[in-house]
Amino acid sequence: MQGYKFYGRRHGRRMNAARETAVTEDLPRFAVDIPEDMPADSLAPAACFPEGGYQDYWLEVGFGNGEHLAAQAAAHPGTGLIGCEPFINGVAALLTSMAKEKIENIRIWPDDARFLLDALQSGSLSKIFLLHPDPWPKKRHHKRRFIQTETLDAFARLLRKGGELRIATDDADLANWMLSKTWSHPAFDFQADCADDWRQRPDDWPETRYGQKQLAGQPVYFRFLRV
Repeated sequence: MQGYKFYGRRHGRRMNAARETAVTEDLPRFAVDIPEDMPADSLAPAACFPEGGYQDYWLEVGFGNGEHLAAQAAAHPGTGLIGCEPFINGVAALLTSMAKEKIENIRIWPDDARFLLDALQSGSLSKIFLLHPDPWPKKRHHKRRFIQTETLDAFARLLRKGGELRIATDDADLANWMLSKTWSHPAFDFQADCADDWRQRPDDWPETRYGQKQLAGQPVYFRFLRV
């Protein structure tokens, strides 16, 4: 697998016993396995779900504590969802929710999402979510922002035609950055006829704890179709 330099936290405060147990006992069952020698563009999402029976596969990059991912999985039991999150405390929170709600249709990649993006097969996903990523506000850190031409190329490769990319943030500068880069990418078509289309959260877009705080200002909800 290609090497990437990771920016951000992998560990937070010490977890309670229940969450420690979730990581040690439950994560091995739900974790995505990507061998070091796996060729790029070769991992079928169905291979991550040996129980089978799923019609669609969705991906969430940076799921935080997993509220949105768990809500989507519960609402769409016929869909297999893969979530990426290198912050182990967030992984533990999601695993705890999955056990409580008896959610089985989630798989977790607890590492840098770019490794998974490289591994997954082209055209294998119908939705990708990137919700409230780190804004990296300092100009010298803008290269660390997740939305870059390279990651949009990866999203375009993975989404089937007609697939959907959903992006959210409450940081105005990051919103402009993500909208500009995604709008100018030839593989994506912005789905908005008026401002309310991106200012108001759609009914099928579950809110996250972070989104409820609206820490930085007006949240935006961008939808793009793969063309």
